[in-house]
Amino acid sequence: MPFITTDDGTEIFYKDWGNKDAQPIIFSHGWPLSSDAWDVEMKLAADNGFRAIAHDRRGHGRSTQTYFGNDMDTYAADLDALVRALDLRDIILVGHSTGGGEVVRFAATHGVGRVVKIATAGAVPPIMVKSESNPEGTPIEAFDGIRAGVLADRSQFFKDLSEPFFGTNRPGSTISQGQRDQFWRLGMQAGFAAVYDCVKQFSETDFTADLQKLDVPIFIAQGDDDQIVPPAAASEKAIKLVKNGTLKLYPGGPHGIAGAYQQELDKDLLEFWKS
Repeated sequence: MPFITTDDGTEIFYKDWGNKDAQPIIFSHGWPLSSDAWDVEMKLAADNGFRAIAHDRRGHGRSTQTYFGNDMDTYAADLDALVRALDLRDIILVGHSTGGGEVVRFAATHGVGRVVKIATAGAVPPIMVKSESNPEGTPIEAFDGIRAGVLADRSQFFKDLSEPFFGTNRPGSTISQGQRDQFWRLGMQAGFAAVYDCVKQFSETDFTADLQKLDVPIFIAQGDDDQIVPPAAASEKAIKLVKNGTLKLYPGGPHGIAGAYQQELDKDLLEFWKS
């Protein structure tokens, strides 16, 4: 299996599909998942002539189960290490949820001159936690509850979380038990410390300045029934901060990329990649 090793000795696993001479698309996964969450989109990219790359964030999937460095700046630095190791240029970035924050931070701090397009789906920027300046956000007590659930019974917590994640608590949901089981499986592969520490990173990191720095085309996608990342505090604010952005809200779409939402999103992603 391919790995790169960062300056602090962390091994980052990555997948690399398609033509190695083609334009690269890098996929960044959400919490608490791994690069496997992007398999459908990676195949779509590779089948359409792109080089599809996805990594397991440190502490997740097959990467080192780190105790230190589980923070957004280090996540972005790890991605930079991968980009430099593979000498990637003309990069298209795609990030879901926490991964949306990661690619935005990477593009703003490391990607100038290398990144040409960005797409996010259900992404956490600009900031999730509720405050006086972000009244549409989610109260800190909700994130404290996530941490408590992880500490008390991570396995059952992930099983329960898969319901709002994919919107299976909504009438007419067609998301299978298999999809929910895959969420649980990928979550349980992650290191315990990383799972816990990442909650603070996806909820309290302020990406406002990062979004304002971006001048490449950015496609901001989100299900309008996202029960994990409220659109009013995320995509609907992010679009106002970027210079060259397009926002699309998908009616009835959940947070997890699956079902009819995935099918429509993938069509739009392919069109954006080729544009």
